[in-house]
Amino acid sequence: MGYLVQPSGRLNLPGSDEVAAVAAVKAAMAVRDGWFTPDLFPSHDTLADMAEAAGASIIRDGDWVEFGYDDEGDPKWSDQATAFYVAIAPFVRSGIVHIEGEDGAGWSYTYADGQITQRGWNGWDGSVEPFGEHVNFPPMDRP
Repeated sequence: MGYLVQPSGRLNLPGSDEVAAVAAVKAAMAVRDGWFTPDLFPSHDTLADMAEAAGASIIRDGDWVEFGYDDEGDPKWSDQATAFYVAIAPFVRSGIVHIEGEDGAGWSYTYADGQITQRGWNGWDGSVEPFGEHVNFPPMDRP
């Protein structure tokens, strides 16, 4: 059971920030309901590994990450999926990820300078913003 999703999009998330982004994602997902359990998946060391539990697939192309989905991977949404997209926000410079739900619902996450904005209604839980109070991250200081 679950809510099937088909993510697509591209984010500028520098490779130099991946280790920190993965740590933030693991911490955020560990306290939410979903498919990822830190004790069962201790070797999840890349965003691509963590994206699987968030119902997505990722391919890194330099400082860009391309989002897609794997039909065979049975990509399903959960609170952890929302946590994944929120947790990477401070590390993303720009880009957008579109999510299409199994019922045709569509929403997107737009990123700019470490912040995330949701457009549309999340088809899984009906929310109009991911986790409300956790969305407004301060911009990251960059050299």
